[in-house]
Amino acid sequence: MVAVTVRQIDVGCEFHYSAQVPTPAVIQVQPLQEGPVTVLSAATSVAPDTPVRTYTDLYGNPCQRLVIPAGRSVIRYDALVEVPDATEDVDVTAQQCAPDDLPDDVLIYTLPSRFCLPDMLGNEAWGRFGDLPRDYTRVQAICDHVNGHLQFRYGSSGPLSTAADVNASGFGVCRDFTQLAISFCRALNIPARYVFGYLPDVDVSVDPAPMDFAAWMEVWLGDRWWTFDPRNNRPRKGRVLIGRGRDASDVAMTTTFGAPWLESMVVKADERVG
Repeated sequence: MVAVTVRQIDVGCEFHYSAQVPTPAVIQVQPLQEGPVTVLSAATSVAPDTPVRTYTDLYGNPCQRLVIPAGRSVIRYDALVEVPDATEDVDVTAQQCAPDDLPDDVLIYTLPSRFCLPDMLGNEAWGRFGDLPRDYTRVQAICDHVNGHLQFRYGSSGPLSTAADVNASGFGVCRDFTQLAISFCRALNIPARYVFGYLPDVDVSVDPAPMDFAAWMEVWLGDRWWTFDPRNNRPRKGRVLIGRGRDASDVAMTTTFGAPWLESMVVKADERVG
């Protein structure tokens, strides 16, 4: 038996809120506890002390509910996770399935959603990618196009920006890259779902930048889901998945039932050395 090499990653986040009144909220920052990632330890804290309870949403994602106290408060999550010392799987021969052959629970990821608009982008999708082989390389061609078409720019899109909006503007952040690629895939009847999580800079050279949450996508080819990343557009190590959904609206880091002010946010995803 060949031993699997692993690496340990510290992940977590800290939110500083100011609220006029107690505000119910849902936060999604816990890693989804499924292979190949193993959560070794985890802790959530709120100051001032506030009860927090966990539930699982309809997509199987772990969520936490609490009431953000009036005044200033700090919500903190920390975890140590173990990940394989390997990039995600690649198989250029993996084939696209005909719609009638898709599993029932996968069909939803071929449909339009709030931010992913295959109906609006269908003509462009078929014009650009319709004649390509119906396999993994077709999805990679979509990622290549989105990566080259969009320029990453903080503040270039907002919470209401759709895939069609950023396709027209040419600017976006990682969620926009992902939602545009998902839209093109769905327009071609390729099931694609949105993924939100931590992405450490393991074995990559990057320009210094504040750590943030990351978005990528999973695409159904053959008989399984495959990972694609239109923003980084390269295999990466250390992905720590938080949740999946139709688009970013299903996997929001915080959902508040009111209007507390988010004063600051810090995200970490760093390899533990030593």
